[in-house]
Amino acid sequence: MGLGKKKGGRKEPLFGLPAALADLRLNPADRIPGGDDKPKKSAKSSAKRKSEDAGDEPPRERKAQAGRSGAKRRSKSRGGFGLGRLVYWGAVLSLWGVIAVIGVVIYVGAHLPPIQSLEIPKRPPTIQIVGIDGSMLAQRGEMAGANVALQDLPPYLPKAFIAIEDRRFYSHFGIDPVGIARALVTNVLHRGVSQGGSTLTQQLAKNLFLTQERTMQRKLQEAELAIWLERKHSKNEILELYLNRVYFGSGAYGVEAAAQRYFGKSAKNVTVAEAAMLAGLVKSPSRLAPNRNPEGAEARAQIVLAAMADAKFITDAQAKASIGHPSYNVKPAGAGTINYVADWIGEVLDDLVGQIDESIKVETTIDPKLQSVAEAAIIDELAAKSVKFNVSQGALVAMTPDGAVRAMVGGRNYSESQYNRAVTAKRQPGSSFKPFVYLTALEQGLTPDTLRQDAPIEVKGWRPENYTHEYFGAVTLTQALAMSLNTVAIRLGLEVGPKNVVRTAHRLGISSKLEPNASIALGTSEVSVVELVGAYAPFANGGLTVAPHVVTRIRTLSGKLLYMRQAEERNQVIDPRYAGMMNAMMRETLISGTAKKAEIPGWPAAGKTGTSQDYRDAWFIGYTANLVTGVWLGNDDNSPTKKATGGGLPVEVWTRFMKTAHEGVPVANLPSSPGGWGLSNLAQAASQVSPPTAAAPMNNGGYRPPPPTRANVRPEPAAGLDGWLMDRLFGGNR
Repeated sequence: MGLGKKKGGRKEPLFGLPAALADLRLNPADRIPGGDDKPKKSAKSSAKRKSEDAGDEPPRERKAQAGRSGAKRRSKSRGGFGLGRLVYWGAVLSLWGVIAVIGVVIYVGAHLPPIQSLEIPKRPPTIQIVGIDGSMLAQRGEMAGANVALQDLPPYLPKAFIAIEDRRFYSHFGIDPVGIARALVTNVLHRGVSQGGSTLTQQLAKNLFLTQERTMQRKLQEAELAIWLERKHSKNEILELYLNRVYFGSGAYGVEAAAQRYFGKSAKNVTVAEAAMLAGLVKSPSRLAPNRNPEGAEARAQIVLAAMADAKFITDAQAKASIGHPSYNVKPAGAGTINYVADWIGEVLDDLVGQIDESIKVETTIDPKLQSVAEAAIIDELAAKSVKFNVSQGALVAMTPDGAVRAMVGGRNYSESQYNRAVTAKRQPGSSFKPFVYLTALEQGLTPDTLRQDAPIEVKGWRPENYTHEYFGAVTLTQALAMSLNTVAIRLGLEVGPKNVVRTAHRLGISSKLEPNASIALGTSEVSVVELVGAYAPFANGGLTVAPHVVTRIRTLSGKLLYMRQAEERNQVIDPRYAGMMNAMMRETLISGTAKKAEIPGWPAAGKTGTSQDYRDAWFIGYTANLVTGVWLGNDDNSPTKKATGGGLPVEVWTRFMKTAHEGVPVANLPSSPGGWGLSNLAQAASQVSPPTAAAPMNNGGYRPPPPTRANVRPEPAAGLDGWLMDRLFGGNR
């Protein structure tokens, strides 16, 4: 049954391609040897191959000869190929280098200002501040002198710059490869940057269009702009632009500004020595400025003179004769306390002319002579007595009776503190505020002869006392104001009403907020020096309103008028009769009162002292028909002084200033009360208290009362903590 069957099973017949591939098989010899797939060799076949190799010497020799000839051919082709590759890659690298340079130029050029804006930019606007006599007082912004034509300058001035900065100026194209190479060699030998390779044209390009940053991009931009400038302008035009734009330190741009700053003359008139010093400043203007470092400036000038002689621009004899002869001992314009005035002007300019886009000249009411006298009076007084009285700062404002400020000192040293104590600071005026109380009383029917009691007073537990702790009984208002009696001022303030006192002060020009309370009579609300002086001015001018001002006219440097102060309508804020009464009363302050040290020979003057709580502020506001001047002394931290009173240091400063200010000025009387004043109030007061004894005649239609005598009125006991506190808080007002 199974005899006819084969063990392998049935095979199906195949046709075509399958039939052709049916017997195709891979054997080990067809495989790629590697890893575990290497064919296993039998010992027999291995031995056979060895014996065949051993007996086959001739073919081996032929193989070796063939290998040697191939190596020769490869060596020869490699030598030729290496030289070709060197030439090839050199050309490739050169091409890429050119492409890179072009790319850098395009990149740097793309970051330059637009070509249409590459024109000589305008100078930044400056503010020139001049005094009433036309002299320069100060300058804000960078000091830029007028452009000076190259042909107007002495020939040795531009040559000094060429000699020290760019000897090959007239031969290069904006960039000096020789100069750059020389600078590189010098810097390598000195192992540092000791010499630069920039041309005058490059320096001009940097000053006109670029910043001062030290980067490779900026240097490349500088080079491109230098080439552009050389193509657009002639050499002389470039040199003229350079001389009128380069920075010389101390805020001075251009040779004209620098010559005015350091030598007090035009660049057209500088000497060879001064020209050398100016040229030497370019290397390091801030460090070598002659007003800061005269020795360094002189040493640098000698180097410039040697360079000029070496370049044959001057002779050796001229160089030797010029050493040590520049006249740089000129005080820089705008130094000192005048800067407080300049700052004040800067604050009001925007209101007067708006945004400034070109240089302007501001004409002011400041008298340079009086400004110097005021500065010296404050500084000298503080230098002599600041330690003794523990006073560190002072301020002074002087103005005409119509409000034109003639001098202003905002502190003892502007370089140390720019805080303006004449305008910005507000301090308690103490008894210098009392005239507003007395004026209010006059306007309500009282007169300088009206009697009031100087006696202890209590207001809701507050017991103010006089400075001396003495009381004089019945005194006239004139006596009370001259002696600065606190109790009388308090009584008057309550009598007329604190709100009315505040209205009077605001009407006369005080702009600060005032508290309408009982202590307002002792000046406990803070005011500034300039507004208090302005509020006293109506007393000096017969009762007309005053607006303190310092700017009269603003023009562009080309002469275009931008602003002119118009004559203001001046209202009558004090009846002339009451203004005359107040003048008579405050004259007595200088004759027999707290300001007896104040005097101006031949001139009728009036005023009022003030000392705030605990001697923190000392004031004196005094005036003539010519000037109204206020002085404040104290400390910025509001700390107490060592009993500095208004009748002391401030009066001394005021007297020194006013004596000089009135030299050669025709004497004028203060406004007086028309027809004097009646005695009706005196009779009314006499019915209440006994009047003082015999009275002597007095100017201005009144009389000079005799010094008051101590009355049999004793102060209430001020023992204990309450008495001490009241004394410390209010006993120092004078």
